[in-house]
Amino acid sequence: MNKTCPEEYPITLIVNDKEIATFQLTKADLEDWAIGYLYSEGIIHSVDDLDHLTVKEDQGMIKAKITAGFDVDQFLEKQRNFTAGCGKGVTFFSMSDVKKFKKVRIQSRVPLSYLLRKRNQFAKSCEMYLESGGMHGACLIDSQGNLTVREDIGRHNAVDKAIGYAVRNRLKAEEFILLTTGRISYEMLAKAARFGFGIVGSRTAATKQAIQLANFLQIEVVGYLRGRMTMIYTTCDRVVDDLSDHQAIM
Repeated sequence: MNKTCPEEYPITLIVNDKEIATFQLTKADLEDWAIGYLYSEGIIHSVDDLDHLTVKEDQGMIKAKITAGFDVDQFLEKQRNFTAGCGKGVTFFSMSDVKKFKKVRIQSRVPLSYLLRKRNQFAKSCEMYLESGGMHGACLIDSQGNLTVREDIGRHNAVDKAIGYAVRNRLKAEEFILLTTGRISYEMLAKAARFGFGIVGSRTAATKQAIQLANFLQIEVVGYLRGRMTMIYTTCDRVVDDLSDHQAIM
């Protein structure tokens, strides 16, 4: 069966009339992406910090107006760190910055078998990936097991879209689990830490730096969510290994 090609477009983010950067994005859910990126980078602390947000898809531009008190010039003086992998991402947070985030104190626990079932459900819900391949996804799982999926050409962008959805709808981190199809690097972990997720899972690996950061911030990280390959990297006791032989869960 032939698939269509995944698409990406240059989208320039402008905050208070000043250009932050140009990103390679899939056009779906651009409002969620902008809110998620602004939140993940500490430009806004809640959706209430936005006076307005305008997505000009035909012009490849998103304009955000932030309430008084945000100094764009001072923000742009920070060192830019270009993220590894697809999507040409950029973050203004260093590892030392992220270590200053609040530690996660969520007490809820889930069985590993539950995460594996939800990961399979997530995979079947990635419509853009199923249509074109070559896409990344991020998924929010609420306390009732409902999934909210966002997709993009870049793994960072997909996570920003999921976080943007949560911020826009004023959702509470303690009620959600974050899953991603992409590698969990330090900057991906930083996005999860900024919002306050207690459990972050991926179908692939986490980097050593991300695991160190997760242990410091008390975030449970689970990688290779594929059955018997699954690995609980951290020791926060939020994921209970109820699979003695790690059988695949379909």
